[in-house]
Amino acid sequence: MVTAKSLAATLAGALLALGAAHANEDVQKRIADPSGQVLQTVDYANTRYSRLDQITAANVGKLAVAWTFSTGVLRGHEGSPLVVDGVMYVHTPFPNIVYALDLEHDGRILWKYEPKQDRAVTAIMCCDLINRGLAYAEGMVFLHQADTTIVALDARTGAVRWKVANGDPKKGESNTATVMPVKDKLIVGIAGAEFGARGHISAYNLKDGTLAWRAYSTGPDADMLLDPEKTTELGKPVGADSSLKSWQGDQWKIGGGAPWGWFAYDPGLNLVYYGSANPSTWNPSQRPGENKWSDTIFARDADTGVARWVYQMTPHDQWDFDGVNEMILTDQLVDGRTRKLLTHFDRNGFAYTLDRTTGALLVAEKFDPTVNWASGIDMDTASPTYGRPILDPTHGTEAKGEDETYTGICPAALGAKNQQPAAYSPLTGLFYVPTNHLCMDYEPFHVTYTPGQPYVGATLTMYPAPGGDGRTGSFMAWDNVKGLVAWSVPERFSVWSGALATAGGVVFYGTLEGYLKAVDAATGKELYRFKTPSGIVGNVMTYTHRGRQYVAVLSGIGGWAGIGLAAGLADPDAGSGAKDAYAALNSYTALGGQLTVFALPDGL
Repeated sequence: MVTAKSLAATLAGALLALGAAHANEDVQKRIADPSGQVLQTVDYANTRYSRLDQITAANVGKLAVAWTFSTGVLRGHEGSPLVVDGVMYVHTPFPNIVYALDLEHDGRILWKYEPKQDRAVTAIMCCDLINRGLAYAEGMVFLHQADTTIVALDARTGAVRWKVANGDPKKGESNTATVMPVKDKLIVGIAGAEFGARGHISAYNLKDGTLAWRAYSTGPDADMLLDPEKTTELGKPVGADSSLKSWQGDQWKIGGGAPWGWFAYDPGLNLVYYGSANPSTWNPSQRPGENKWSDTIFARDADTGVARWVYQMTPHDQWDFDGVNEMILTDQLVDGRTRKLLTHFDRNGFAYTLDRTTGALLVAEKFDPTVNWASGIDMDTASPTYGRPILDPTHGTEAKGEDETYTGICPAALGAKNQQPAAYSPLTGLFYVPTNHLCMDYEPFHVTYTPGQPYVGATLTMYPAPGGDGRTGSFMAWDNVKGLVAWSVPERFSVWSGALATAGGVVFYGTLEGYLKAVDAATGKELYRFKTPSGIVGNVMTYTHRGRQYVAVLSGIGGWAGIGLAAGLADPDAGSGAKDAYAALNSYTALGGQLTVFALPDGL
């Protein structure tokens, strides 16, 4: 007997299936083939897991350099190459050159695209001139330039199919992030919270670059694409004007919240997931209130942009704990049943596991034991502060007002983890996380907003966290259901490279000194290392060509951790406190810009 309830369930299932079927078929097909890579995230779920298994824990120690390529550009080389149909696409930091390299001939240049950008944009890029890479869909390679111009390039010829400006550098808007093609749209973020830019995420039509929808991180519900009754936080409707009520006056108009990080997408739920950045300014006394929706995880409908749910991790952020780090989507057993999960390692030092369908908070634990700004997250569902951090008032930055130095805060502003993406292996059920171990002193001061000028309002000093023998990083494995560290490998410097897990039981990552490292996925035992010409802040990738598996990584010191060396900074306060924290890097590496490709020797 067909009941109204069973019919509704059937229709709901059909709609979900329809959503999955209408995900971008070209991207889905290429994700399913591990021989190449079309997204910086490897897959829509942001797992950074490759099913390639020729390189294993038993033979990875025999890796050797197969070929190299100089990008011709210095500064931080974040992101990774793409590989599509025998062609590798490589990007650079500003001026954001794109190369198409022929894999048949060890990287012979097929074409080169060099944007014509006003160099003035480099003055509003807060933490180096990096770019986190390209994306591919339907015969096009997509580049989001520093000046916010989005360019669709013909993958065969490099010719421009279309281009559009996503922001205005004169208002402090810039770009460092990658993009993600979803269905018939291109999902795009923006940077500029340190310049008072009002963050927004946009969807452009793949066909011609016209704007499909845009959602802001702060402001009126209509601008944010929030439904006061249907958009929820921790199961409850956010209510009308949830953002406006959390700011004083018009501060929300220059309130930051820029989504400059990574995107993930669930085709079955048709939801795009991402995080928003810190509120502006860094001086918390100038922006009373919870400052919604900065430092927030968003789940948005890919077609309309309307938010299904939100979760603010750091209300009224006093520490610059951007929430932009990647959202990793997995289906795992929780209390005996399979649940659709989202795992996020936040700058604030807590690892969050949520139900990605509803936004329910399941786990929130420190992944760095030195975290002291909060003692934990309130997990009592009956509590009025459920889901909020339990603050330690001795490690805030506004109790005594402005022009006071607040000391011993852990983690530092660059976070217990920054943008460098973690990976997940379904073979082990573990997440592999590049981390930082620094604390800071924080002095807020009054700052006046001027369009296009820095709007920071704090001076920082960063230094190694206690108990680490002066080390400032580690590479660790995390159990997201138990909320526990499985194993951890200490590193001399912060690990600023993205991880890659593989079906061969190997996990790859790079170090600021320039080492490509391979470790056993189960134990963390080091299996291989190779010193590249410059520090690695790029993300490791793997592909096959003519049936042979390769591993590739960009090296070129930079990013926030390497900005002192990359930009030749002399002022000890430069680089938002990073210059002196990483001063020792000068003894281990130098500027560079190189792609290094590895393979096993013939016959293995």
